[in-house]
Amino acid sequence: GHWAHNANLSVKAIMGVVGYSEMARMLGLNDVADKYAATAKKMAVKWEEMANEGDHYRLAFDRKNTWSQKYNMVWDKLWDLELFPNNVIRKEINYYLTKQNPYGLPLDSRKEYTKSDWIMWTAAMSPDKETFQKFSDPVYKYINETVSRVPISDWHHTDSGRWVGFRARSVIGGYWMKVLMDKVQNNQ
Repeated sequence: GHWAHNANLSVKAIMGVVGYSEMARMLGLNDVADKYAATAKKMAVKWEEMANEGDHYRLAFDRKNTWSQKYNMVWDKLWDLELFPNNVIRKEINYYLTKQNPYGLPLDSRKEYTKSDWIMWTAAMSPDKETFQKFSDPVYKYINETVSRVPISDWHHTDSGRWVGFRARSVIGGYWMKVLMDKVQNNQ
């Protein structure tokens, strides 16, 4: 990212390690799977210690008084791994609700813009439908009310609803993360 030591990108790396473990298990390579699952768990515990800012987790490990969406944790919830300790996801979701703007949750503490597909990943980690809608309703409001007349942009200002730069990108498929999560969890 634009800052070194990005906590969300570290989550992505940890999910990559545990994803490798899951694939090894599918192949019957249980020793390999166990090794990488244990490594990912240790990394997640260390992550929680390094990123902890009390009521939320930092944007970057070395940047106090910052925050960012940890949308890459969606895979921990989707795969039902409970890799991250101490209710990390719940703490983040509760904190994000205090940062909402009329047209969505900012990506992080640096600017008011966001990525709407990542809001929907974040929303999918909500504990219930009511909380999910607290994230999804402002995205709908943005799409419905924006004065920027371009095909749906996944990058917009959460305070004004104006388009920042992207348009009609395939990442809008991320809006369906909750559907995927529900389908996976109902088939387990």
